[in-house]
Amino acid sequence: MKNFPGGLRYNHPMQDGAKNTPSKWPGFERRVRIVTGVIIAIYVIPHLFNHMLGLVSFEAMETVRPVLASFWQWTPIWWVLPTVLITHPLFSMMAVCRRSTLRMPPAELSQILLGLAVPLLLLGHVVATRVTRTATDVDTNYNYVLASMAADDFGVVMQSVLVLVVWFHLCIGVHMWLRFRKTYRRIQPVLYPLAVMWPVLALVGYWRALAEMRVKVSDVDFKIEVFKEWSKVDPDLRLALGWLEEILIGLFVVLVGAAFLLRLLARWRRRSRIGAFIRHSSGKQVAIDDGQSILEAMRVAGINHASMCGGRARCTTCRVEVSEGLQSLPAPTEMEATALSRIQAGPRVRLACQTYPNANVSITPLVDPRTVTSADDGRRGGVAGAEREVVAMFVDLRESTKLAEDKLPYDVVFILNRFFAEMSDALDETGGHYAQFAGDGLLALYGLETDLQTAAGAALDGAQNMMDRIERLNDEISSELARPLRIGIGIHAGEAIVGDMGPPSTPIRSAIGDNINIAARLEAMTKDLGARLVVSTTTVELANRNYSMHRQEDVEIRGRRERLPVFAVE
Repeated sequence: MKNFPGGLRYNHPMQDGAKNTPSKWPGFERRVRIVTGVIIAIYVIPHLFNHMLGLVSFEAMETVRPVLASFWQWTPIWWVLPTVLITHPLFSMMAVCRRSTLRMPPAELSQILLGLAVPLLLLGHVVATRVTRTATDVDTNYNYVLASMAADDFGVVMQSVLVLVVWFHLCIGVHMWLRFRKTYRRIQPVLYPLAVMWPVLALVGYWRALAEMRVKVSDVDFKIEVFKEWSKVDPDLRLALGWLEEILIGLFVVLVGAAFLLRLLARWRRRSRIGAFIRHSSGKQVAIDDGQSILEAMRVAGINHASMCGGRARCTTCRVEVSEGLQSLPAPTEMEATALSRIQAGPRVRLACQTYPNANVSITPLVDPRTVTSADDGRRGGVAGAEREVVAMFVDLRESTKLAEDKLPYDVVFILNRFFAEMSDALDETGGHYAQFAGDGLLALYGLETDLQTAAGAALDGAQNMMDRIERLNDEISSELARPLRIGIGIHAGEAIVGDMGPPSTPIRSAIGDNINIAARLEAMTKDLGARLVVSTTTVELANRNYSMHRQEDVEIRGRRERLPVFAVE
């Protein structure tokens, strides 16, 4: 390629016909992190529950502790927890080392920082309990542990911080793992209060038990009895246990430092291996690392690049036009090709998040990053939302133009205000959200606070409620009307982007997406089908309603190949 420094080429693993094949290691590594994380969660959640029992009494905590601990002290399982506590942070550091950039969303950064803090806070507790119990005859029960902390205010603070750090690291990890699962999104309203209350109740129980223990250790005889076994331990062994904590923390710090040093070396090696550059339309030239996408390269270079979905091919806002080097790029994956076909992109258009250059290329971003609220930042304005399943309902007032012709403007406003008030009341009664209105129509959303099945039933109830209200309204203001008011309703269920949209000063809670457009088109079909309501059979089936008495049609939706089965309710 002319006018570029370098020029060394290589076969990218994702390119068709490349000699290299995609490494299976990252997938294996991720699975190991998930499995070890789940095992840690299985240990942490009951452990904190045991702390909660301090709200009942110290004796309740100590009674339940052996029951919960017996499983982890069982010989076949005894080695699992220490192995997991070593493996999980080790593989996490390896994942960080392989990242082409440390620029990441705040949630990911928080997860990494909290994960690094866990071993620093946990090692002392592990040495004082599990290691001490293994190396000596001391029974490190709640009596022993809490008595040891009774006069150690700093230790109490560190233990409390440890609970919060471990818990929120766990919560972020679970959220990042399951955030795109439908079932997880459905139970989120239940998980949120649990995520907040679980550590709070555990800490309050721990502090209450500690306060009770401070009263007990004021009794000299009790204190002597609690530390009787510890006083028999060889002084050299006690000194060694004290030094072990310092050594383990120092070793962990060295490992973290070595990991980041290896990352720098690996990045230098990747960059020297490919020796190619991306020429940006701004005139900047960005070096490409081995295995790095165009979007990642832009982030590393600090060049602002639009990416609504955060780089997961769930949108096309990161698309670029490739003016030079197109032939050398790996062919689009099925996911990228599908996304580009949705917008009828030209042959030179590629998604920056899915394109991994293996030679010099020239690109021009096609979406101004200033007009997009990225999933990676917290700016407001434009469109900022998340994928979720909702039921969309479009309602339109028929022949509103004739109404305006027959009435004075203020009379039209009076009628429209009554109409929208009735529609709003119907939504309130059935759990719908008034998302937006345009002239004589409105968009309503169901399912913002319920599961999709419940939302589908509520939407059908809402449609019936609206039609009943229109009949009553026609009776009430018949003297104001040359002809009765009529409405058309279209309903469809599916995934959409739901969030705050519009100007930063006046954002609204609304939704966009293909399924929202389908609902709008179903509402428009009510005229052609002579129906008051056109609802997709998908929505009816979700609601588990019997609509067999209504006419069923297979309608053509503009922009979709398959016809959509619907019920036309007259």
